[in-house]
Amino acid sequence: MDIRLPEEVKNIIETLQGAGHEAYAVGGCVRDAILGRIPQDWDITTSAKPEEVKGLFKRTLDTGIKHGTVTIMVDHEGYEVTTYRIDGEYEDCRHPKEVTFTTKLSEDLLRRDFTINAMAYNEKEGLVDLFGGQDDLKKGVIRCVGEASERFDEDALRILRAFRFAAQLGFEIEEKTFEAAKEKAPNLTKVSAERIRTELNKILLSSGPDRLFGAQEAGVTKVVLPEFDALLAGGADARGLKGVKNGQAMSGMKAIKTVSLVGSLATDPNNSFEEKDLLVLKWAALLSEYTETDIFKVDVAKYTEVRGKDEPGERYEAVATSDMADAEENLKHEKVREVMTRLKFDNDTRDRVTRLVDLHSKKLVLINDVAVRCFMKKAGPDLCPLLFELQTALMLADGFVNVNGDNTVLVAKNLPKLKKAKETYANICERGDCVSVGQLAITGSDLIAAGFDKGPEIGKMLEFLLEKVLVDQSLNTKQKLLDIACLNY
Repeated sequence: MDIRLPEEVKNIIETLQGAGHEAYAVGGCVRDAILGRIPQDWDITTSAKPEEVKGLFKRTLDTGIKHGTVTIMVDHEGYEVTTYRIDGEYEDCRHPKEVTFTTKLSEDLLRRDFTINAMAYNEKEGLVDLFGGQDDLKKGVIRCVGEASERFDEDALRILRAFRFAAQLGFEIEEKTFEAAKEKAPNLTKVSAERIRTELNKILLSSGPDRLFGAQEAGVTKVVLPEFDALLAGGADARGLKGVKNGQAMSGMKAIKTVSLVGSLATDPNNSFEEKDLLVLKWAALLSEYTETDIFKVDVAKYTEVRGKDEPGERYEAVATSDMADAEENLKHEKVREVMTRLKFDNDTRDRVTRLVDLHSKKLVLINDVAVRCFMKKAGPDLCPLLFELQTALMLADGFVNVNGDNTVLVAKNLPKLKKAKETYANICERGDCVSVGQLAITGSDLIAAGFDKGPEIGKMLEFLLEKVLVDQSLNTKQKLLDIACLNY
């Protein structure tokens, strides 16, 4: 084991020690350092009271002084230093009613969630591991400190964090911890949507999003993401399709496989997505397969007509599947927005995920420049790379989870088409083809100057001109567009 403290962390610890206090790096940073990972944050715990910490450093912020946390600023970087504490009674399964400062490191470590997060280190004392965290790291186990049910009663978010750490680290959840999570899962209703969203995001961005299956088994997703349970229901969807493998519905398996693939495909070596785009992709991948199980059973009369012979007993119902497909699309659109709104995503993320799922749901025929330009106008250039990535991942995921047949032929047939569409898109971007009103060689002011009346008709005319230019880019000159506008005024 080789834990190397950053100089700034080392100096903070030594300053506190020099003043007669205990101080250690603690929690996730110690865990990651032992695993050979680069810690994102370095947290420090100390026997010094907050006022004593503030007296030892020039620049500090009272970021959580009520709970003993002071942030020490070193250049433009902040390092949280928290006084050893004992948490009082938890009223809301999330926050302690009060905290009591203590001088014992052992009491501070005892209040922490998992053994792998309850280790402390400094260069003078070495590693302090009172609960077998280092051994659990070797075994690849997520285990609560002390009684799991008590830890989850204190803070229900820890239940979801257990599955998040399992997903990020590739660990298994220890049996008693899993059973306690299963028992206490309903307490997650008391946790804010923002906290839930953060943990779900981390699971989807991890290398193990399939840990959602375990969360579903424990009843966790039933509380925080019931749509995932619908994916795994295993019944007929709106189109009457069924598919179950190892007790899990095909749609759920495909969704998780797509989440694993999306954003990391080698379809374009220059393709790289920022985290905000990756999140859009991951959520779209998860929700693109979502259709509430048997949703149309109640409303099937809307899409049915009775045909057959004269005898009532010999009549049968014929379902208008195209109407059902439209209704399913509308339902999916509303359901996706509902999920994103419930989890309090920002408007941009919510709208982009919804648009991406909408676009994927429609049959796209991207066979030439005109078709791709029309698609770019509809989707917006920003979503095109994401849609190509999503559709590629969905095609490949089909091959992994298909139960009733071999999808290899379908994938082999469609992937070259998608590759061609991506190449066409790249060429259009490189040429700077006009795909939006803003790229037209004419403006609303030009039309008004030519004698057109002000008002909404100007916008309609510009949209009309864009439709012409999407088909024939040579028309995108001011004079040609004015001529077309005058002929169609």
